Amino acid sequence: MKLGRNDPCSCGSGKKFKRCCMDNVSKKQAEALDDFSNILAMNPNLTEDELNIAIEHKMDERNNKPDAAFCGLSPTQMFNWLYAPFNELTDITINTPDDLSSCPVICYLEVILNEAMQSDGSFKSTKTGNLPVKIVKQANALLPQFAVAKFNTPESISHYAGINEDKFDALHYTRILAEIAGLIYRRSGSYHIKKSVQKTYQKEGVQAFFKPMLEAATSKYNWGYFDGWDQDIDLKTFWVFMLWRLQKHACVNQLLKDVSIAFPDLLSELPSYGYFTGEQLLSLLIKTRFIDRFLQFWGFVLMDPKQSFNRENTPQKVEVQPLLTQTFKFSV
Repeated sequence: MKLGRNDPCSCGSGKKFKRCCMDNVSKKQAEALDDFSNILAMNPNLTEDELNIAIEHKMDERNNKPDAAFCGLSPTQMFNWLYAPFNELTDITINTPDDLSSCPVICYLEVILNEAMQSDGSFKSTKTGNLPVKIVKQANALLPQFAVAKFNTPESISHYAGINEDKFDALHYTRILAEIAGLIYRRSGSYHIKKSVQKTYQKEGVQAFFKPMLEAATSKYNWGYFDGWDQDIDLKTFWVFMLWRLQKHACVNQLLKDVSIAFPDLLSELPSYGYFTGEQLLSLLIKTRFIDRFLQFWGFVLMDPKQSFNRENTPQKVEVQPLLTQTFKFSV
């Protein structure tokens, strides 16, 4: 199939074709012509169909060859991880762990669902459209069971506690995901749980919504929602690759290198901004959008907040939690 100007480039760069390899079409055409000539010279008696099959095999061979820039992934593998739908990802199996008590997002979702189930499938929202104080208090009480509780951060700057939903980022994030996933909706000043969701919850429990919520987080949610950066860098496109690398070495510094080498155009799209270089800004976006407000909100990793103030040459490590390895199994 011929690539359009605005289609994702097949090289796996993450950019549109018109901004990536379109300028190299003549080179690729020359390489294809060389392949064609070599095959024809070595096999002068091939039929047209046989020649087409041979050329297609040669192209597949190139696309499936490991690429050092992709940490050994082939362009075909990378293309799948960047653009395939959630349920069509290859070389990764996504499971629902039996015990989700260490996952803030799912525990908060359970509080929301329980409140609705006690009131015939709905409950009143605040005038501003937020979750009621009753739910906020119940969610606050869950903090001791999460790994992040070890850092004892003051409630005023904690993602996992707050006096209302506006000041309770992880809970607010959960409510938004639940709406995106189609589990709840707001109408006439109340939040409602769909009848089908109520039946599923009664039959299968909150585990049934782990994957739908995860798909909403990685496919539909705006990762820049909580911050004020105006750079249009959609890191969620690279979430599988970043997760794979972080699971390998658990090092933020190394993750930045992996991303910068695999997708060098990201840095060119992030010029110096105030006191930050492009590389520093990319590092900050990865730590806040990917690690802090995705992996930690889900209980997949733990990162000491004090490391954010370390010098750049100091290794910044994350603690991979059992929930991460139970959820994601890579075969590469």
